[in-house]
Amino acid sequence: MNETRPANPKRITLYALQTCPHCRRLKEYLKEHGVEHELVLVDLLTGDERSAVLAAVKRINPASSFPTLVIDDQVIVGYKPEEVEKILHKFGAVSH
Repeated sequence: MNETRPANPKRITLYALQTCPHCRRLKEYLKEHGVEHELVLVDLLTGDERSAVLAAVKRINPASSFPTLVIDDQVIVGYKPEEVEKILHKFGAVSH
């Protein structure tokens, strides 16, 4: 399941679990700030697709915990709005 919005020059991917409250909060944060992102709900994936995504998450976040937010080559693990905002402002990827 993917959610994207146009007009953001940086690639932003949120790896999340549908049942995770911190994941929901980060997803809402991105939505409220109008941030284009790809949403990957890992717990809804199956088979090879799920295995491939979990392997990708483990490469960037060895603990494989969620949410894992990737902004270009920067990774933020957990719900850390201050860190997210700092990076998004650096890239000019927030609407306010």
